[in-house]
Amino acid sequence: MVEDERDGDERPMTPEESLALIATQSERTRREIGPNPAVLLAVWGLVWLFGFGLIYVSAPPTALLPLWVAAVITVVGFAGAMTYSAIYGIRAGRGVHGPSRLVGAMYGWSWMIAFGGLTVVNTALIRLGLDADLVPLLWSGTSLMLTGLMYLAGGMLWQSKLQYGLGVWIIACGAASVLAGGPYNFLVLSVAGGGGFLVASLVFLVRAR
Repeated sequence: MVEDERDGDERPMTPEESLALIATQSERTRREIGPNPAVLLAVWGLVWLFGFGLIYVSAPPTALLPLWVAAVITVVGFAGAMTYSAIYGIRAGRGVHGPSRLVGAMYGWSWMIAFGGLTVVNTALIRLGLDADLVPLLWSGTSLMLTGLMYLAGGMLWQSKLQYGLGVWIIACGAASVLAGGPYNFLVLSVAGGGGFLVASLVFLVRAR
């Protein structure tokens, strides 16, 4: 009877249990040795919240400050967030070898390649005579769709339900912003988009403790 119970406890794991254990250990190791993504998500959440919020209050009918001032502040904010993201990516890749390093590098380059192609397509559409009123909707809608898809891919690669859920939320925000129309699309991006990043940051922060 005793031998039967011991044999039951020492039974080999099924393939599903082995994969689940590997995923759990990988996630634990990533949290222990890698930088906390809570800060990165908080940076992007604040940039979206204040950047798009400034553009919304600068556009008619409110027009609380010159639109070009809001645009400059927003561009500077996004440039700073992109710089921090690059630094974060370099730090996250330290000490990682083998297939994981290759996957991380390919994922990082995918962001630049995808947004480079998006910039070419959107610029060409504008030069071909796209209505000026539709330009803000084009950039915000397509950029958020692409960003959401990249988060979906990241969630699948690293088996992160939170990252995958954030991708779904960003895609929903992108669709909602286009449906809302200008200038309310910037309000959607500020409150819903920036708020989504900040909520995800808070979740990562709580889970890290």
